[in-house]
Amino acid sequence: MSKNHTLWVEKYRPQQLDNYVGNDMLKDKVKLYLDSGDLPHLLLYGKAGTGKTTLAKLLVGNIDCDYIYINASDETGVENVRTRMKNFAATMGFQDMKVIILDECDYLSPNAQAALRNMMETFSKHCRFILTCNFVEKIISPIQSRCQTFQVIPPDRKQVAQQLVYILSEENVKYEVKDVADIVNSGYPDIRRVINAAQRQVVDGELKMDKTSVIQNDYKIKVLELLKEDKKTAFNGIRKLLLDSKVTQFEDLYRLLYDNVDDFGKGHVAEVILIVAKYQESDAVVVDKEINAMAMLIELLGVIK
Repeated sequence: MSKNHTLWVEKYRPQQLDNYVGNDMLKDKVKLYLDSGDLPHLLLYGKAGTGKTTLAKLLVGNIDCDYIYINASDETGVENVRTRMKNFAATMGFQDMKVIILDECDYLSPNAQAALRNMMETFSKHCRFILTCNFVEKIISPIQSRCQTFQVIPPDRKQVAQQLVYILSEENVKYEVKDVADIVNSGYPDIRRVINAAQRQVVDGELKMDKTSVIQNDYKIKVLELLKEDKKTAFNGIRKLLLDSKVTQFEDLYRLLYDNVDDFGKGHVAEVILIVAKYQESDAVVVDKEINAMAMLIELLGVIK
């Protein structure tokens, strides 16, 4: 890894709207909020690592407000989340408006979300909420109806590659175009994962790809592509792919399937998530992880085909 221990994903997080990659229509909406200096409650949803948190922080960084950032998945309990929000919203601030960024709010239970809705109403005169989530369907209707809701769509692969090349150039890192493409393909659409993967592969000022890592990342992308094929083609292709790639660890595959469930599991999202969760749990105790992963993929094919 690079000797500079500053995380690139934080160092190069856009601070101005012009530097935010992709989502041109959404950027136009955000510009209106920045120009007016006021915000409605916002609900930003989309896949992991596509820029939801970056956009939320960019907003509060460019208007006059006091704000607090809370990640619902990192907190020790619902009461802790509720207490932090209430204490912040109820106290006097330095600015007229306060903003609470609640990241990954789909981690909250329906009861916790009901309490959040009540808080949004209680402090609505001076406090705004920017909520982010991966799965908007997990957010209760009363919250959705109180927010302007926007889907954050990832930039295309070319834009992500251009951003990565910019970072590498700023860090004076030598690179090969093919290695950049491999890293982008391995992590897309998760921009955060792409940037973190690149930083891990820098040795002595040069991007040096771990070829084993490339092979293992390639197989995950191909699995997603095969899941969209007919059942027989998908089964034969996936089985051959697992044998040829000689993968022994599958943690990233479970996460990738979860992040992309809307693409390959349309109409069966809940069933697919439950199947992935079941096999992810058993992965920790089974003797043969490859057989476990293949069994999961067979069960998925039975549901989505």
